[in-house]
Amino acid sequence: MNIREADATDAEHIARVHLESWRTTYPGIIPQVYIDSLRMEDGIARWQERLDGHGPLTLVAEDAAGIFGFASGGATVHPVDGFDAELGAIYLLASHQARGAGRALVRGVAERLQAQGFRSMVVWALRDNAACGFYERIGGVRVAEKFIEIGGIALPEVAFGWRDIRSLLRPV
Repeated sequence: MNIREADATDAEHIARVHLESWRTTYPGIIPQVYIDSLRMEDGIARWQERLDGHGPLTLVAEDAAGIFGFASGGATVHPVDGFDAELGAIYLLASHQARGAGRALVRGVAERLQAQGFRSMVVWALRDNAACGFYERIGGVRVAEKFIEIGGIALPEVAFGWRDIRSLLRPV
């Protein structure tokens, strides 16, 4: 497994991981009609724009078969008092979960954000997402809650935070 910074040539692969992850993670949480409406072409266009220098830091996880996960982060987009950075996204194909890649991606984002001067980090997750357990296992503490509208419904989100970003820098 290799973790590296994404570039514009990775847009299609990241969009594929993003879409497949939504299809396997969110049924029963997000309305299925919304999940079914997601299109690969739209994802590729969004990721091309983000990776051309206008988006947050994005890392990819890859093996010999190609990219199977990604994470992105930067300054907080959805502020929580006491936190200056945000893990904006982390997705892995289901076939590659529970093998250490998620921890490695979070650590990589945390390292780069710390190098930019950030001292703390938060991540938002839908309350019913199994990933909440992952954030707790790597030391995240519930620090806030809110509702987000997806597919015409208000869904509860939970923020997990690390007051000291250095706690995420332990080797994986």
